Amino acid sequence: MTNATENRSPLMTRANLSAASGSEVRAAVRAGQWTRATHGLARGHVQANLAILPEAYAYDFLLFAQRNPKPCPIIEVTETGNPEPSFCAPGADIRSDLPGYRVFRNGQFVEERRSIADLWRKDHVAFLIGCSNSMDEALEDAGIPQRHLETEDGRISVYTSSIQCRSAGRLHGPIVVTMRPIPADRVEQAREISSRYPLAHGSPVHVGDPAAIGIPDLSRVEWGRFNPLREDDVPVFWACGVTPQAIAIASGIPEMITHAAGHMFVTDLMLGETRT
Repeated sequence: MTNATENRSPLMTRANLSAASGSEVRAAVRAGQWTRATHGLARGHVQANLAILPEAYAYDFLLFAQRNPKPCPIIEVTETGNPEPSFCAPGADIRSDLPGYRVFRNGQFVEERRSIADLWRKDHVAFLIGCSNSMDEALEDAGIPQRHLETEDGRISVYTSSIQCRSAGRLHGPIVVTMRPIPADRVEQAREISSRYPLAHGSPVHVGDPAAIGIPDLSRVEWGRFNPLREDDVPVFWACGVTPQAIAIASGIPEMITHAAGHMFVTDLMLGETRT
């Protein structure tokens, strides 16, 4: 069995990990072999967004997710103080198995970091939320191009929309959306395919004019990377699991720890198992 130092010697590429299992991706992340966005990794596996809150806010967040299933489809909620998501990834550690984390305090972004082991507390509850990364493969398999996956960077375009979530308790704020340029003649097919996967945010929340949902300039992304439209492409917007980060800011809650945008938790669940 090789040790962590030996494991670091070959640099991982997206191609290396595209056919990996969820546990293999998490091991590479934990060993520091993969520190980038997880688009295209462990194809066929469900990827997850992360939101960690103090237990005092956990019920509000659970109610918020129930009222807003498009941006916040719940995959798993951990027991208070337990960093293992035993349903979707037995043996995993939510404190170290994502390539990047963001910390918000009192409505402000504080820092981005590689591990949160030293921040974890006995009153923390972790929520794993479905991610549209999981849907990319289904769209590609249908021949619908995914522009963000055409480069090694693999990051999608992410924006804060003017669409408001339903509030719950102390939590409120806007829906964050991802944008995929989709050929006009494939938009309805993309809508139909994505609707089969509610844990990956389901069908789009908007198609067409970005200004209609409060996005005046697509080139000004807030997270990820701008993926330009090509001739005959239409901008199609899906709800995004970065929404809790916008909620943390809008609500000013004392603390929320999330994934860094695009740096997801890769579960052991298979996308086909979540299809409706």
